[in-house]
Amino acid sequence: MNSPYSSGRRGIAAWCFYDWANSAFTTIIITFVFATYFAKSVAVDEVSGTAQWGFAISVSGLAIAVLAPVLGAIADKGGRRKPWIFGFTYLSVAATALLWFIEPDAAFILAALSLVVLANIGFEMAIVFYNAMLPDLAPKAMIGRVSGWAWGLGYFGGLGCLVVILAGFDTSSIEQVRATSVLVAVWFGVFSIPLFLFTPDVPAQGVPMGRAVRDGLGLLWTTLKRVREYGDILRFLIARLVYNDGLVTLFAMGGVFAAGAFGMSTAEVLLFAVAINVTSGLGAAAFAWIDDWIGPKRTILISLAGLIVTGTAVLAVTDTTLFLVLGAVLGLFVGPAQAASRSMMAHLAPEGMRTEMFGLYAFSGKATAFLGPFLFGLVTALTESQRWGMATIIVFFAVGAALLVTVTDARR
Repeated sequence: MNSPYSSGRRGIAAWCFYDWANSAFTTIIITFVFATYFAKSVAVDEVSGTAQWGFAISVSGLAIAVLAPVLGAIADKGGRRKPWIFGFTYLSVAATALLWFIEPDAAFILAALSLVVLANIGFEMAIVFYNAMLPDLAPKAMIGRVSGWAWGLGYFGGLGCLVVILAGFDTSSIEQVRATSVLVAVWFGVFSIPLFLFTPDVPAQGVPMGRAVRDGLGLLWTTLKRVREYGDILRFLIARLVYNDGLVTLFAMGGVFAAGAFGMSTAEVLLFAVAINVTSGLGAAAFAWIDDWIGPKRTILISLAGLIVTGTAVLAVTDTTLFLVLGAVLGLFVGPAQAASRSMMAHLAPEGMRTEMFGLYAFSGKATAFLGPFLFGLVTALTESQRWGMATIIVFFAVGAALLVTVTDARR
């Protein structure tokens, strides 16, 4: 039965638009522009800078893994989610804006990493409560489409911000590179506003905060003790944990592989990233219909099969043009794997425990996120081949798919 506070088109569109708003943060700050600026200009050297950046992201991931289930359970007792989204969103916005003050000097290393940790925690925690709105916001028959449309819009939002920077900023100027953090903060802060204005929230439960904290922690403890009673959710989270490690490795090391195995320049890698963002966004939007038609489980399995087949072909080719074409095709299956995972959690999460369950969902995305990049580096070192290192992602996708097969394709 649909929720009594399900939204109309305006509320759903505003919810989807939040993906457009927040994706600029991951695209510009975490992945492409500021991460590169820190490693090359702030840190003592690029090697140590890359390691320090990775450590900071790991620290924030650990904090998110611990906080997400706890705060999710507390929010379920209190009711409303938008106040949590608002608080964490603008924590991320404020910390991102302050990155403008990070000068190209090693004296700013600690300040830069501290701000990045705070910004990433704010970003990821806001996503927990944002995702938990999906089952109550969208009609049951449209959960896959709404999730996919939002995810596709997110890819194009990150791409849009990247295009603004490429067209309007001189990336050879230190000051203009620093200014991209202000652009991202404004982008994230302004484009998030429609969610707060037009998307309805669940009603408050009238529970005082102190009691909500006590009851929420008790609920989480009870859930963990009775975890075997949520067998399908547990198996799904374990399966996602595995195949998500493959996706994390693909995002983290794809550019390194392109540059190392095919000798691509930084500009070429950036254009390659733009192409993959486009195809991933198109894939997420297109597969959204398939999700509602055949269910999220089958959609994820199709996506993982596409990633395995196309990824194997990518690793086998030596021609740069063929690599670029296959890499773009690979992107078609990346977006759907992520969007359908969110819609599957929305179908599986019991009413009254949805934010808690999306907190555990966030935990499954962070708990072992270091493992994929670690194995990539280890296998690359042992075999002296980036191709063999990158082949580890195929194993993650295959094992994740095998585990997912055991999950019941239950839709609300």
